[in-house]
Amino acid sequence: MAAAGPRLLLVGGGRMGGALLKGWLDQGIAAPESVTVIEPADEARAALAPLGVRVLAAPDDALDGDGGFDLALLALKPQVMDVAKAYAPLGQAGTVFLSIAAGKTTDYFRALLGASAAVVRAMPNTPAQVGRGITALYATAEVGADGRALAGRLMEAVGEVVWLEDEALMDAVTAVSGSGPAYLFYLIECLTVAARQAGLADEMAERLAEATVTGAGELAFRSSEPAATLRRQVTSPGGTTAAALEVLMADGGLEDLMVRAVAAAADRSRELAG
Repeated sequence: MAAAGPRLLLVGGGRMGGALLKGWLDQGIAAPESVTVIEPADEARAALAPLGVRVLAAPDDALDGDGGFDLALLALKPQVMDVAKAYAPLGQAGTVFLSIAAGKTTDYFRALLGASAAVVRAMPNTPAQVGRGITALYATAEVGADGRALAGRLMEAVGEVVWLEDEALMDAVTAVSGSGPAYLFYLIECLTVAARQAGLADEMAERLAEATVTGAGELAFRSSEPAATLRRQVTSPGGTTAAALEVLMADGGLEDLMVRAVAAAADRSRELAG
């Protein structure tokens, strides 16, 4: 009996690849017997084995099979993506390649996998690990409607999905949502430092900072109101919040810093493309 669901190859079973795989299986998007994972690290392979998927250390056995794959997800770091050249033969059999590597363009993948390779670029973020990620996708002309639908469905397993029509915008996406979780984690760190300097004990400072940032994020997620409206709702004229916002919203304040930070991340994304 043929395996149920799409035939998937996951190249890289690390943190993000593992989160995606768990989402596929938990939501019934793919059956364990329809998924093959290539993961060279012994520890990572051992962690994946209980999921019931086929786990291999190297690509040879996967490429020797006669079943083929509908989609191959390349969950590799940009610095080692060149090893994906081994999977170029799959493209000739109609496999769609889905990459989550920052900075690696579709031109790069055409050179790596063949000029006619069907490639989808994706930029997810780490909240995918808890099913609250957001992923931007861009597809080459070689990717048909079925390939786009499959790529979108696979990424929706860990959060929201948006499609880009201009690949050049992927650098901005990387800088905003791909790197963005680190900015929020740093905000928690900074708010913790400020709380300590205001006199709170270390544990209390950290607890208040983390719960405030994550709780406000959840409120923004659930509310139909834009962030600016939510900010105004908690800001009483002449009150404590207004006093703090006078500092944060002054010239050279948080908005200017964030614009500069996102620009720096976008520039680095372009540099990684080579």
